[in-house]
Amino acid sequence: MASFNDTVIEKFRANDGVLDGYWEGKTTLLLHTPGRKTGKESVNPLVAAPHDGSYLVCGSAGGAPADPQWVANLEALDGPATIELGAETLKAEHRVVRPGRDTEWDDLYTTWRAYWPDAADYEKKTDRKFPLAVITVR
Repeated sequence: MASFNDTVIEKFRANDGVLDGYWEGKTTLLLHTPGRKTGKESVNPLVAAPHDGSYLVCGSAGGAPADPQWVANLEALDGPATIELGAETLKAEHRVVRPGRDTEWDDLYTTWRAYWPDAADYEKKTDRKFPLAVITVR
């Protein structure tokens, strides 16, 4: 049985990155990250808010109590990440921005939250503040 992410990935690829329903009208990307322990690649569909020539993706995990694994895997990745954006597979620079550590987090999170209003529901499910990743296509 396909997982939720597998189903989204299949639809993303079949429609050149255009999704309907929940994601209709929003930019999404598929982020490929190697596991920092296993090296096994994982692919995660993420809402991607356009911002100053880059994209903001959020490690909300729908309001789960812990960050999704892709965040730590991205932080451990030395070199560019691979993303799928539309019908293209691209290399992208990346950096993780964390609340309490990075001064720009408040402004970036405000941008992402405005783009993806469901964030308000995610925030109600947990006390943690969500890390963001800034993804810039090379």
